[in-house]
Amino acid sequence: MWEESFYTEQSTSEVGGKLDYSPVSWQEYYDEMEDVNVGPADSKDVFRIYKAGSEGPLLVLLHGGGHSALSWAVFTTAITRRVNCRVLAMDLRGHGETLVCHPDDFSTQTMSSDVANVIQACYGETPPPIVLIGHGVGGAIAVHAVGNMVIPTTVGLVAIDVVEGSAMEALHSIQNFLKGRPKSFKSMDHAIEWSVKSGQIRNLESARVSMVGQIKRCEVEEADTLEQASPVPDVVVERSEEFYDQSYVNDKENAASEVSLNEGQSVYKWRIDLSKSEKYWDGWFRGTSNLFLACNLPKLLLLAGIDRLDRDLTIGQMQGRFMMQVLPPCGHAVQEDKPERVAEAVASFLQRHKFAEARRETRSSNSLSQ
Repeated sequence: MWEESFYTEQSTSEVGGKLDYSPVSWQEYYDEMEDVNVGPADSKDVFRIYKAGSEGPLLVLLHGGGHSALSWAVFTTAITRRVNCRVLAMDLRGHGETLVCHPDDFSTQTMSSDVANVIQACYGETPPPIVLIGHGVGGAIAVHAVGNMVIPTTVGLVAIDVVEGSAMEALHSIQNFLKGRPKSFKSMDHAIEWSVKSGQIRNLESARVSMVGQIKRCEVEEADTLEQASPVPDVVVERSEEFYDQSYVNDKENAASEVSLNEGQSVYKWRIDLSKSEKYWDGWFRGTSNLFLACNLPKLLLLAGIDRLDRDLTIGQMQGRFMMQVLPPCGHAVQEDKPERVAEAVASFLQRHKFAEARRETRSSNSLSQ
């Protein structure tokens, strides 16, 4: 894989007193990586998955729009350190290293079926007890998968920062955000630095492993240009936007500049053009709050802010129909910004419903601290 040449053995975030923006390998967080063939023998649908753990319930992790399975990397280490569980994180169609015949089909039905097909390919007709955990768009897909009962062994559902009301309100601003961010980067390190300074990912460790799944190296075509990321001001400007939080505004004084490149040089571009998925945005989120409430199994909702709750979920939460936890201050990529906090909340959820047991080391440390 092309990205392997960029990995370093640096485990710290600082080198010589300066922040280290170099990428980190998935192998620091997952036990194995696999490309899973789904469908008939002649099918070209191949899903990239990452696994960790060997016993306990299976946590199936579904990332948000534009991200990849690597957005769960740091969380995976945190959760497997706390409870006995297995993790399967997958690149959704059109994302990361997954290759399918119809990469532009982002309907909830198709994407829910993808999840079910990958699980069946990995575990056959009798998979272990499954807890679906999804962030953003992945959370919406998880809700639809449970609501339509496409994965029979699902015992629990965790939705992270996916609320119908706030998501529907933000849909009109997504295209503006996508147009405003850099279209390319001069290096992987540069992309990681931008992701942190722009506020897309507010945790450098997460960014160093996650951005590898979001951009790819491309050869420069004739007359191509590199759009350099704009300088980032000190003040963070929050955006009510479903995919990312943006901490800078592209205006005339803060406009991106373009640099001409010679043919044959390499640049780094986004793996997926999210703007082409616009016709599916409404279908991802409309009705998800009531569908979430109707799911007849233990549920946990994790939010970046209490202001994200819509009316239906507010009523449902007051009625005790699901567990909820707010984890400020963080951006939309909650599990990347606060992986330890998210792992604590998920571990508590798993243990409360007796889905998983605490790791022996965790039980020992807790007893010593009491």
